Amino acid sequence: MKNFVQKGGAVNIAAPYDVVGGSLVRVGVLCGVAVHDAASGADVTVALEGVFDLEKTSAQAWTVGAAIYMVPATRLCTTVATAGNLLIGVALAAASNPSATGTVRLNAAAPAAVAP
Repeated sequence: MKNFVQKGGAVNIAAPYDVVGGSLVRVGVLCGVAVHDAASGADVTVALEGVFDLEKTSAQAWTVGAAIYMVPATRLCTTVATAGNLLIGVALAAASNPSATGTVRLNAAAPAAVAP
């Protein structure tokens, strides 16, 4: 196909802020995991699919299959669909309360909008 650009499992974008490899990166409704460190404005490769251990709201217990959102202000994962949070995937493992990380399968798709 003449119009094919790339597969899209990982994309290169300008870092919206200083990012650390392994952390969440959000631009609009696009959210993924930084593959490497990057300064604000520099190119960063962002994984949009896959399974990652990500920082979460510590005071939450997760169940397998729970919808996972990213909180823009903290860049933490949560199960709460509060206004402004962005659906990023699903929990693949139970996580206890308290715990610092949870296992998330990224949904590999940008939602139409953030949580109402």
